[in-house]
Amino acid sequence: MSKRKKSSFNKLLVYAKPHKGKLYFVCFWAVSLAFISAFRPFLLNFTIDNYLIEVKKETDVIQQYFEGLMLSIFPGNDNFSNLKILVIIMFVALLLEAISQFYFTYIANWLGQDIIKDLRNKLYDHITSFKMKYFDNEPVGKLVTRSVSDIESIASIFSQGLFMIISDVLKMIIVIAFMLIVNWKITGIVLAIMPIILIATNIFNKKMKVAFNEVRNEIANLNTFVQERLTGMKIVQLFNREAIELEKFKEINQKHNVAWLKNILYNSIFFPIADIISNISIGLVVYFGALWIINGDTDTSIGQLVAFNMYISMLYNPLRQIADKFNVMQMGIVAADRVFEILEKDENVQDKGTVEATHFKGFIQLKDVRFSYIKDEEVLKGINLEVQPGETIAIVGSTGAGKSTIINLLNRFYEINSGEITIDNHNINEYTLESLRKQIAIVLQDVFLFADTIYHNITLHNEAITREDVITAAKKIGVHDFIMSLPEGYDYNVKERGVMLSSGQRQLIAFLRAYVSNPSILILDEATSSIDTHSEELIQKATETITKDRTSIVIAHRLATIVNASKIIVMDKGQIVEQGTHQELLTKANGYYKKLYDSQFAVEVE
Repeated sequence: MSKRKKSSFNKLLVYAKPHKGKLYFVCFWAVSLAFISAFRPFLLNFTIDNYLIEVKKETDVIQQYFEGLMLSIFPGNDNFSNLKILVIIMFVALLLEAISQFYFTYIANWLGQDIIKDLRNKLYDHITSFKMKYFDNEPVGKLVTRSVSDIESIASIFSQGLFMIISDVLKMIIVIAFMLIVNWKITGIVLAIMPIILIATNIFNKKMKVAFNEVRNEIANLNTFVQERLTGMKIVQLFNREAIELEKFKEINQKHNVAWLKNILYNSIFFPIADIISNISIGLVVYFGALWIINGDTDTSIGQLVAFNMYISMLYNPLRQIADKFNVMQMGIVAADRVFEILEKDENVQDKGTVEATHFKGFIQLKDVRFSYIKDEEVLKGINLEVQPGETIAIVGSTGAGKSTIINLLNRFYEINSGEITIDNHNINEYTLESLRKQIAIVLQDVFLFADTIYHNITLHNEAITREDVITAAKKIGVHDFIMSLPEGYDYNVKERGVMLSSGQRQLIAFLRAYVSNPSILILDEATSSIDTHSEELIQKATETITKDRTSIVIAHRLATIVNASKIIVMDKGQIVEQGTHQELLTKANGYYKKLYDSQFAVEVE
């Protein structure tokens, strides 16, 4: 293993510590399995030589001890009876081997699943604490691959890799020990050929390491492509991109196919080579063993040749399986590298605040705030803004002026470059992140709904919010009748991203979701594109209800909201260019707001 792989492997072992009990059981059954498997051929050798073919042979001290022990149990007075007992013992040994195999495999897989359950929980928790900037730069498909398929590959390190290798190595060691006890000369023949398969295994592992890296990269690319196209299927079909996107998919899929074919090629070469070497070993053992028996060598017997036929299979099968399992481990450790790469990213929002925000009066100040999404490209250029408690301000301006950026900064989705943002005379960094976000509710222009019921999309499974609370709030903002008109009312499943509802209906649900959370500060992006007149009226009523008696910041798209605002903030190119009431700003003949009003809002008046 490389230094990096050892590091990833050691990190994984940390997750095994809480499951030490299962770890000890796996080791116990691995040892049991190795010993019982190696003992069966020894029993068969003893049976053939002592009860089927009576031969006299010179044996070493250890073998004499075992044979003396067996003969003391089966004295040889009745060969047929003793033979039946030996067959029963071999059957019991086979049964114990099967039981050991079952418990070893089951507990190893159980342990692997427990480890990845803990790891997946930590990964998900870590990702959900990242700054929004991280998600701006990372494909969603890549994160899905890390959280699902890469984590599953890590499970195979424990269920099909590490413990299986330990078991196989133990089995090989014990098998070689029994082989030396049975006949050291035949063992020498077998061991003389082993370096060939060891060299082949080493070459195979190096080739497979490269192949597995390519496979994981192509799987991530494939997942990213499919996830993006499925999410944007409406755009694909609207612009007749089906054929073009299919060609792109074929290209990525072909790269994935080539990566896997390399994997298959190396397996197709290695395993036949391993089989050939194994069969050559058996042939040499039979040839030289038979030759020694014919020449009167009393150290060699028919029973030993039969036992060695089994021992060779037990020795070489683990070797080829170890190569295969090393590949599984390599794939798992490559996946672990990718997962730990995310776990070790320091992209978390710094939550060093100590002040618990139980309720805000709503006094907001932005003091010379500067911010950029991309280094040296400022989006906000020294913003100074003051919002009084209970005041509703409307922010207007062209696209890219920086309106939505102010919303993102108040919730600490991003960190400012310089300046200060305070709420109730406390820097927002002084508040604990959880309590800060609890007191600020946002209704975004692009409403996201989960594939769940309307009720759960409103409460987000917050048990503190009851159904009665939701219904009361819905009646106050005028959306109860709309919800009850749906087939199952509040239990209506809106499907993925709320596709069963219109854009206006989705926004009404978002208004209700914000209202039931009872925030101290409300932020609205009240876009009305593609919204029918009825939804427009409901949204207007909802806006008036939820902004009443609380500090509200509205990215305004409706004249009614702008006119009723306590103050209008006019932004352009990251700066506040004007502020005042509707009437005050209209008096500026060549003012930015006057031009904006004449071009966009005068139509609403007409």
